[in-house]
Amino acid sequence: MVQFEHFRCPLHRYTFSVVPIRNWVEKVCEGRVLNLFAGQTLLNVYELRNDLHTEMPAHYHLDALELLRGWTGEKFNTILLDPPYAFRKSMELYKGHVCSPFRQLKDEIPHCLAQSGIVITFGYHSVVMGKNRGFDLERIALLSHGGAIHDTIASVERYTL
Repeated sequence: MVQFEHFRCPLHRYTFSVVPIRNWVEKVCEGRVLNLFAGQTLLNVYELRNDLHTEMPAHYHLDALELLRGWTGEKFNTILLDPPYAFRKSMELYKGHVCSPFRQLKDEIPHCLAQSGIVITFGYHSVVMGKNRGFDLERIALLSHGGAIHDTIASVERYTL
């Protein structure tokens, strides 16, 4: 049974700077966390941070796909996937650099994720990793921003292969 949660919160370009979202993410994360598009907000979890923008506080400043493809270290229990949701956002947030193609990112994530690990994805879709990659949907959080602003959907999917 998929757990559903709903809360109202403002929209911010740095998703985790919004306190209700940050609190939810910190509660849901398990073990060692890879934050692929970290932004400026430091989470209170065991977090390895990556952000393409060199001014962001991060361990790595690589394209997310490059980081995943080159990763040879210990696998992660949680991977946070909160990329810019649209081409325009990618261009705004990363000063003209287009972020990694999303499908390729999803294909590489299982290589860096521990058995029974989770992926927490933020975007406009509720199933992101999917059964064909070996994931089961466990939780959905609907983040309502109000007015004419699109809601954000946070999905938690567990790796079962």
